[in-house]
Amino acid sequence: MNFFYNLHKFLFVSIILFSVQINFLFAQKSTIADSIKNNQEIIKDSPIVAMLDSLVHVKYFKDYYFTTDTSILNIYKFPVDRIPEYNDSVYNARIEVLNEESPFEFTYNKNVKSFINLYAVKKRALTSKMLGLAEVYFPLFEETLDRYDMPMELKYLAVVESALNPTAGSRAGAKGLWQFMYGTGKVYGLKVTSYIDERYDPYKSTVAACEHLYDLYDIYNDWSLALAAYNSGAGNVNKAIRRAGGIKSYWAIWPFLPRETRGYVPAFIAVNYVMNYSAEHNLYPIDPGILYNGIDTVMVNDVLSFDQISELINVPMDDLKFLNPQYKKGVIPSTKGKSYVLRLPKEYIGDYINNETALYNYKTRKGIEREKLLAQIKKAKNRNIHIVRSGENLGLIAKRYRCYVSQLKRWNNLRSSTIYPGQKLIVYAPATKTYQSKNSSKSIKRSSEQSSHIVKYGENLGLIAKKYKCSITDLKKWNNLKKSTIHPNQKLIVYKPEKSTEKKLNNADQSTSGKYLYHTIRKGDTLWDIAKMYDGVTVEQIKRLNNISNSRRLKPGQKIKVAKIS
Repeated sequence: MNFFYNLHKFLFVSIILFSVQINFLFAQKSTIADSIKNNQEIIKDSPIVAMLDSLVHVKYFKDYYFTTDTSILNIYKFPVDRIPEYNDSVYNARIEVLNEESPFEFTYNKNVKSFINLYAVKKRALTSKMLGLAEVYFPLFEETLDRYDMPMELKYLAVVESALNPTAGSRAGAKGLWQFMYGTGKVYGLKVTSYIDERYDPYKSTVAACEHLYDLYDIYNDWSLALAAYNSGAGNVNKAIRRAGGIKSYWAIWPFLPRETRGYVPAFIAVNYVMNYSAEHNLYPIDPGILYNGIDTVMVNDVLSFDQISELINVPMDDLKFLNPQYKKGVIPSTKGKSYVLRLPKEYIGDYINNETALYNYKTRKGIEREKLLAQIKKAKNRNIHIVRSGENLGLIAKRYRCYVSQLKRWNNLRSSTIYPGQKLIVYAPATKTYQSKNSSKSIKRSSEQSSHIVKYGENLGLIAKKYKCSITDLKKWNNLKKSTIHPNQKLIVYKPEKSTEKKLNNADQSTSGKYLYHTIRKGDTLWDIAKMYDGVTVEQIKRLNNISNSRRLKPGQKIKVAKIS
């Protein structure tokens, strides 16, 4: 009776407030906001529509209600500073309950206990934050896992991977909630550009994680082994299985796994335990400020910056960054025919839709406008990322990309010329990938008669393209090649230049300036190592350019020709 009495009382008060609101609206001469920015009138969302939308959030009509009120959650009446700890039999019994309801092999041992201690004792404050963030991400994870018919317990894997931090990154280069490396993310369709990194996208990365885990389970037919392979790669798990005598059991292969992976599944079991028995450990969620059901999406159809959205319709910048971590520079690079998803707190959706055109044209206080954003995006398309190799210096890299050391320093905000192996450098210049004649292959008259080329050991498309005075694109087109990978003895279709044209090209090649790309030998260098450092270069080519007959006589400091620059 109390429930229905409170419900009727609530609805009665809501109707009274609703009527007052309507009278107020009709008393106004306009529903357009008074604030004007850049001479642009901001169209506010209709209060009537907003009032109707608010019914969605009424407590009595929601299937689920989230609270951080410890007076409700503290069912064991623990003192605020109490840190409960239990003996092994209690932990074992509770984990056995979880095990009975799960396809995972949940086991209690000293390794699991150490991670329970980590989450429930040492890092209690962070665990409370994760319990709050679970209200943002777990509904998304659960929906996706359900779609793939996968165990719901896998949602806890993101806690182990990233502590539910959408912008988490590891020293090894893994990114996002599910900690995808670049290569693995690419396999599962996660796009990375100068402006976008979809490994940070909560929705797309969750789909990719499900597909990856599904593929791993298909290999091992065991979820614990699939988790181990997710962490260290299938190769390491396969090696551990062999060393364990072919037994496909996580605990059987545990001693043979990499050290990090030996703690991975125990941590996963501990997270399952702590998040299911949080009240027993006097742990409660901290309100994350927004819940999953408080987020909605819109499609962005033109280039747009976070600054424009924040200034014009007053969306907090922190909300934009938190909900859209995939946009690395706060720019949504939508262009004609290519739309992107933007996530906003629901209360701003109406304002966004009503002012979409104005947003695209709005000039921010920083001077950001559509034309400048488009220019930045165009520039980014010409951007290369060079990963510094051992022994390289800025001079050598500048030669490779045909730019100046001063440009490299400016592009990368370098105060000195010191660089280190593995460092990523931005280069706004075309890399020297092939060494072709300066004559364009499109202007060369070719024989209509089809010829063939048998690939020799050490050859690549760049070298073959140079031989036949064509481009790599020509070779791919003639042979229906999707990739640049070729192998020895492979037969390739080629169309040679006409004899008269070939003679002219040969004469032109002989009259070139004779400039070369050089490499300075470092201790331990081999011709094979050097050839791999330069695209389109082979060991035989280096030998021929330098009249090398014995590669063992290479001396540190010696300068050798790598390729002729036409």
